[in-house]
Amino acid sequence: MLVSHLDALNEKQKEAATHINGPLLILAGAGAGKTKTITHRIVNIIKSGVAPDKILAVTFTNKAAAEMRERVKDAILAETDLNRPITAFADRSTLPFVSTFHSLGVHILRENAKLIGVNRNFAIFDRNDSIRAVKEAAKRVDVDIKRFEPRKLLSSISKQKGNGVDRETYTLDAKDYYRSTIASVWGAYEEILRSEQAFDFDDLLLKTSLLLEKNEAVRKHYQSIWEYIHVDEYQDTNAIQYEMTRMLGGDRQNICVVGDIDQTIYSWRGADIDNLLRFEELYKDTKLVVLEENYRSTKTILDAANEIIEKNCNRKEKKLFTNNSKGENLLLHGAYDEEGEAHFITEKVRSLLAGGVSLNEIAILYRANFQSRTLEEAFLYADIPYQVLGVKFFDRKEVKDVLSFLRFTLNRDSSTDLKRIINTPPRGIGKVTLLKMVSGKTHTLTPAMKNRVNDFYAMLDEIKESTSTNKPSKTIKLIISKSGIEEHLKGGDDDDLERLENVKELVNLAAKYDSFTPIEGVEKLLEDAALATDQDSLEERKNAVKLMTVHASKGLEFDYVFITGLEEGLFPHEEMDESKDPEEERRLFYVALTRARKQAILTFASTRMKYGERTVNVPSEFVTDISEEYVSTVELGESVVTIE
Repeated sequence: MLVSHLDALNEKQKEAATHINGPLLILAGAGAGKTKTITHRIVNIIKSGVAPDKILAVTFTNKAAAEMRERVKDAILAETDLNRPITAFADRSTLPFVSTFHSLGVHILRENAKLIGVNRNFAIFDRNDSIRAVKEAAKRVDVDIKRFEPRKLLSSISKQKGNGVDRETYTLDAKDYYRSTIASVWGAYEEILRSEQAFDFDDLLLKTSLLLEKNEAVRKHYQSIWEYIHVDEYQDTNAIQYEMTRMLGGDRQNICVVGDIDQTIYSWRGADIDNLLRFEELYKDTKLVVLEENYRSTKTILDAANEIIEKNCNRKEKKLFTNNSKGENLLLHGAYDEEGEAHFITEKVRSLLAGGVSLNEIAILYRANFQSRTLEEAFLYADIPYQVLGVKFFDRKEVKDVLSFLRFTLNRDSSTDLKRIINTPPRGIGKVTLLKMVSGKTHTLTPAMKNRVNDFYAMLDEIKESTSTNKPSKTIKLIISKSGIEEHLKGGDDDDLERLENVKELVNLAAKYDSFTPIEGVEKLLEDAALATDQDSLEERKNAVKLMTVHASKGLEFDYVFITGLEEGLFPHEEMDESKDPEEERRLFYVALTRARKQAILTFASTRMKYGERTVNVPSEFVTDISEEYVSTVELGESVVTIE
């Protein structure tokens, strides 16, 4: 009997996967198998006769994009009736294009680099690069950086870009002093970016959207390439991402969006819940499919989650259910202070470990980053391995140093990278010499200094040659050796030896790009490094309890999840921004709760040190919103009962 790939889906998932043409809205609850559904829908479209490279799928994190890319590839290869040899997919251009929004922007901008007057290997400024550039921009236009903090100036510029507003448009409407100041700094910031052949994160979307909007030929080109578009986590899209999706969809409107209004937690960075709420209004004849069956959590966890989220009004009705077991009650512990809370958590973790639970299946979630300090101290004292999500591998200084060598060889206009590598390791080239190098006046240097500079550029030329002839991993090895970084770190202390291990790990990571052509592999490595998110720092092979903010946990799942700091004013958080959606904190707690597969453990402290003062707290409203039948109060020393 022939087994269809659709047999693995439930009826609602199958309904979504078999709808091919026209707009499709999939409301997918937490743990409802949305990635599985999208994967099978893509396979179904291909089986209907559509070429794989006519399909685009976009999501928000590198981790999610990589998972979807592999699942789509495996699913296509599993379909023997497609009559495609495995070698047909050795070339990535014959597969669906799966990426994040920012990677999609990079792809389109690179392909049209000459058209928009930039180097194909343009630099991508990370937040620190952008803050430094805004600081320099403010100085250039005589803006007091003590009065106008660079971080806040950058946030204002970033918000405008996310709303699809460019500098020219903003400047025309800048009537008051504050807005005219931002416009002035923004103009100088743009000049710095242009001179360094660079874009910041927001440019990757804004510049792409403006290119599609203003250039009909480019817009039609991509509309003809991608006839079927999928957007995951659509509730997290902002104005510019909505416009990009609309323009790429064109008149065909073969757009499938997947989202969950109840997991909209990013309004503070521009996400617009109305993109999802108004989808059926904006795209006529939309097919709506609601995925409510949860495959992740116990009945108890879902019943509690449903109780929490039903109190929100701005949502589309859906109620998660599961065929999983009832499972254990949620546990609730009230501690005297944050140290008592942390001690309770480590003792419960010990109990779980004694019961055979893996370290990797335990997560500690908190609402604000400051909470991690006390928790980390407790885990260190208890000698329990832990990992804090958010310390990105690509943010380590030594890793950034090596990548700066690579970037500068491809983009000699990047003075940011030149300043970083010129004395890494020290090679006796001072600030005056650096200024002459940047301004093209090396002919005025002394003979001895000119030799040093020439040796430096000769090394860069050798690296540049390697990028076009060798695999990326070999090029990284060459940089580590030729730059002197390896020799310098070898002669250092224990910290330096650890840094050397990190740059060697970069060689291992670069090997993942060795299957590309040399220059494509290098470009992809630099792109992924620039666009890495907190979740990309999660070392799955590292056996440790995971500590992270609730925001960072979205998309992840664990057997046991501790949700900490459940106090009024902390979770839900006291927000200074009155424009924030008042229902978002409840959605955030819903996200936290639905990360758990087997049990959620809720904790709060009666007193807590916040901003230098000890506060007296009452338990969060979220705690009292859950029916008593789903919660068991537990004191320190009581055992955690595990039910398989």
